[in-house]
Amino acid sequence: MARAYVFPGQGSQAVGMGKALADAFSVAREVFEEVDEALKQDLSDLMWNGPMETLTLTVNTQPALMAHSMAVLRVLETEAGLDIENAMFVAGHSLGEYSALCAARAISLADTARLLRIRGEAMQAAVAPGDGAMAALIGVDLDGTQKAIDAVEGDGVCEIANDNAPGQVVISGSCARVEAIAAGAKTYGAKMVKILPVSAPFHSSLMAPAAERMAAALADTDIRTPVTPLIANVTAQETTAPDDIRDLLTRQVTGRVRWTESVGYMADQGCGQFIEIGAGKILCGLIRRIQRDSTTINVSEPDDIDAYIKL
Repeated sequence: MARAYVFPGQGSQAVGMGKALADAFSVAREVFEEVDEALKQDLSDLMWNGPMETLTLTVNTQPALMAHSMAVLRVLETEAGLDIENAMFVAGHSLGEYSALCAARAISLADTARLLRIRGEAMQAAVAPGDGAMAALIGVDLDGTQKAIDAVEGDGVCEIANDNAPGQVVISGSCARVEAIAAGAKTYGAKMVKILPVSAPFHSSLMAPAAERMAAALADTDIRTPVTPLIANVTAQETTAPDDIRDLLTRQVTGRVRWTESVGYMADQGCGQFIEIGAGKILCGLIRRIQRDSTTINVSEPDDIDAYIKL
């Protein structure tokens, strides 16, 4: 059965992530050491020992999640015979797209860590603290979400940031407008609304300054043709061209994460197995809601390797 490897984004982080892998496998330790060196920071110590509030800072969360995913991948390559070239696709949710490209050998591990540090810094600096917000709308579709947005007039930006799965849509933008829309969303079908504990309005036009900074950083980065096609967040289509990848990663900063469409595209091409590589099981849950007949597993810790081998 055709297989895709998918990589998580923010929200999957936890203190202790990757520690068991590093203790058990030298190849995992080498990944964390290389990321620490690239960033000139003891990021692995923060990942393993916290504090959580520091790990959750965007500038730390983004490279940390990527490092954990790459450590898992290296262990699967050495212990379970994984060859990413045999996969049908790779894909990642938001920052996970960088992990996917690193896994597909399009961007080196050190460059990926540095890009994600820049991305985190740029996103945090784009909007003053408290000026932006994001909210998850549960039980409503894209059309209902757009109606809820259109119903609230006034200054400020609010846009659909993530189409995560049927009935799970995230909006992003100016704090007052997002909160006003969230307050009225149940009128348009939302069963539950949650203001998200994030530090910036990701995947909205307010991130334009961050997109400019990422365009410059990506222009200076060596990006090779991935050995496995990438399904891009902003198009939900496959790509392998390095110049297109630079453009897509830049557009991703302000653009919608089309996860429902991305999983649907992979399934339509014959992909029936989805392996989530890294912290948490968020993507497995979303994929099961999008494609109920698919096989999904998460590989995060040493105990997960046997389940992967038995697939």
